[in-house]
Amino acid sequence: MFKFPSPLPDNPKDKKAQRYLEVIPGILTWGTLISMPLLSFLLPVWIAIFIILFDIYWIHRTIFISFYSVTAYKKLQRGKNLDWWGRCQNISEPRKYAETLNARIEDLKRMLSENISFKKKSKIKKEIKLLGDDKKEVEKLEGIKDQIWDWRKIIHVVALPTAGEPAEVIEPAIQAVADSNFPNKQIIILLATEEHEPEERRLKKVNYLKNKFEGVFRDFLVTTHIVQEGEMKCKASNMTFAARELKKYLEERGVDFKRVIFSNFDCDSVCHKEYFAALTYSYITDPKRLQRSYQPIPVYHNNLWDTNAFVRVIVTSSSFWHMYQSTRKEMVTFSSHSEPFDTLVKVDFWPVNMISEDSIIYWKCFSYYHGDYRVTPIYLPISLDAVLADTYWKTIKNQYFQKRRWAYGVENFPIIMRAIWNDKKVKFLKKMRIAFEMLEGHHSWATAPFILAILGWLPLIFGGTQFNESVLAHNLPFITRNLMSLAMVGLLISMSLSFILMPERPKKYSRVKYVYMFLQWLLVPVIAPTLGAMPAIDSQTRILTKKYFTEFWVTPKNK
Repeated sequence: MFKFPSPLPDNPKDKKAQRYLEVIPGILTWGTLISMPLLSFLLPVWIAIFIILFDIYWIHRTIFISFYSVTAYKKLQRGKNLDWWGRCQNISEPRKYAETLNARIEDLKRMLSENISFKKKSKIKKEIKLLGDDKKEVEKLEGIKDQIWDWRKIIHVVALPTAGEPAEVIEPAIQAVADSNFPNKQIIILLATEEHEPEERRLKKVNYLKNKFEGVFRDFLVTTHIVQEGEMKCKASNMTFAARELKKYLEERGVDFKRVIFSNFDCDSVCHKEYFAALTYSYITDPKRLQRSYQPIPVYHNNLWDTNAFVRVIVTSSSFWHMYQSTRKEMVTFSSHSEPFDTLVKVDFWPVNMISEDSIIYWKCFSYYHGDYRVTPIYLPISLDAVLADTYWKTIKNQYFQKRRWAYGVENFPIIMRAIWNDKKVKFLKKMRIAFEMLEGHHSWATAPFILAILGWLPLIFGGTQFNESVLAHNLPFITRNLMSLAMVGLLISMSLSFILMPERPKKYSRVKYVYMFLQWLLVPVIAPTLGAMPAIDSQTRILTKKYFTEFWVTPKNK
């Protein structure tokens, strides 16, 4: 039977391993922050050289991420223009579908020879390119035709965990599912409530939503989780309880778990109308479908115009990061995503005593399949709420808490290492790469803004008279400034993409708001250390000093 490590092991050996591993990120971070001024005093020349090399590395990293963010943006635009529903309906006969696409391409080519406007010609050429790429993908599936499943036998379960969010926050998420172009009779809504929410408020919300969507879906299920001994008051324990109740429901009706796709959405997730068609297509055409998670691109557009500049920069940067991650094989699930229910049953669902449920489920499945598991990106947006509170300051404060909870994902590191390190089916180099990427990612998150902002000046402050009179000392500020100017390319690309991806301006705001949207990027030097690095340091320090989180901090949702 599959067993995944617990963050609170009983075995003394496992306890020791868990503790040794969980302190590594905090030690590396604090070691860097403390050694910066110390080594600037003791070895100013070497620190100056390190600064120059780090700046060059950061330029490379920035340009690399920017390039792949643009690549992901192009894939996202293509994904929004694809007829995913048409693909689902026709892909069972790839050759025949390819012939249909080819016939459409030939028709469009004939239209190009007609006397039409330049704008229309340009549009037709884009459609020909899109259909041509589509045709090539379809033709590749002819060889696995017998492994393509029937979309009509797929059932989607959309889980919406709620710990107190009002109905007006949840309703748009359910409405978006209802408005999708996939048959609602193949979709089950699973509203996962918590017993600790006041009963009157909880029942009022549940009854309103059930009545509102009565008869729309295959079914509308509601669970109420009671925190048990050994569980945290967290999203993961709620989802595990809800999924186990769903398992009983499906067993009673003789439903094959392999035909069920479980989407674990935040309760404010507004999906694209083609999401379930695209998800179904990806699932039915992949022979390794049970060894995949499926991740749309998270964007925070539900209330982007309403929140403040600090939050907009944070959530927009987060979206770009996930766009970049979608281009990598090492992508990990985040926020709203989907998994085969059969795989969730095999791994026994989410750990009930961890905070970071969205990423740990990926690693649990990764461990179960001995590393032969990955995330398939779905290049469609899923829109979420950005942090928004009653006051400007409270909004910033809540954003800090949300970012700290995200950064607490570093708790995964010791669990993952304990899960895969002795697994001989996972290659040693793969284990080392995973360890390095996790440590480097969380270390950079916590330290890079301070290194870029402060380290360049420390050798000049602490280096002493001899160093300050050297050629290197005189040139260090100019070298650093010029290198950081090159790194601004990444910021300019982010600014450009943010305006392209921005949702339509609400009528209540004038065009002057665009000026604020532009000027907000001037806050990056302030935001990066305060709402970027400091929450990460906070989380790592808590684990380092055993001041663990004991419950999931739920971001307050305001409309």
